[in-house]
Amino acid sequence: MPTVSHDGLDLHYVERGTGDETVVFSHSYLADHRHFEPQLAALSERYRVVAYDHRDHGQSGHATGRYTLDTLVDDAAAVIRQTGSGPCHWVGLSTGGFVGMRLAIRHPELLRSLVLMDTSAEPEPVKARIRYEGMFAVLRLAGITPLLSATRALMFGRSTLADPAHAEMVQTWTERIAAGDPRAIIRFGRAIFERTSVVEPLRSVSVPTLVLVGAEDRATPPRRARTIAQSIPGARLQIIERAGHLSTLEQPRAVEAALSAFLAGVGSA
Repeated sequence: MPTVSHDGLDLHYVERGTGDETVVFSHSYLADHRHFEPQLAALSERYRVVAYDHRDHGQSGHATGRYTLDTLVDDAAAVIRQTGSGPCHWVGLSTGGFVGMRLAIRHPELLRSLVLMDTSAEPEPVKARIRYEGMFAVLRLAGITPLLSATRALMFGRSTLADPAHAEMVQTWTERIAAGDPRAIIRFGRAIFERTSVVEPLRSVSVPTLVLVGAEDRATPPRRARTIAQSIPGARLQIIERAGHLSTLEQPRAVEAALSAFLAGVGSA
């Protein structure tokens, strides 16, 4: 199992394909690199692709104490450097987007382009933080089972949840989320929900940027994506219809098409 060692932890990653350019994928809270599986398969035909699991997720190591979003940014920089991926095309969804924006601000030399999916440049809204703290209290006392219905509604769009063709996928990911360690979920959640705004610093970002968002994303709705696109010079915004937060699973072909067109344009620029 390939890993990167950083800050006393092993960070698991997968690598596929070959090519002069590398695409690095960074996943959402509560999930792991597998929610990019359709895009990894498609893009590995043309690019080298690397997808890693954040600490406290997937097959990566678990932390023993508190950490912050800055820690996750440092993890990401270590992944890029130790896998020889820089400068890379960064594709980050949700937490991966939080990390990608901060990489672009602090380590622009590591990036060739930036794709920010279903994410936000703003602090977590106060009402949402209060709601999440309540969910953490339930998680500590009763485990994740009582929270699965609310979690599904945050991770998937209404169209996905109502579509029988998506039922198996939703069930698979519900089971994967349910298997998570409650302590890890709380640690990671606090790290990302305590983030500060990067709206103003984004105005200095100069790499080509694509902003994607599911039209039905409740966790980081389209208005958050518009703020990002308006803050980064030259950024393009594309809305994925009939998708929620995990748009890579809900509308994989639309996401693949958007990524392929963007990356081809960056390569020819």
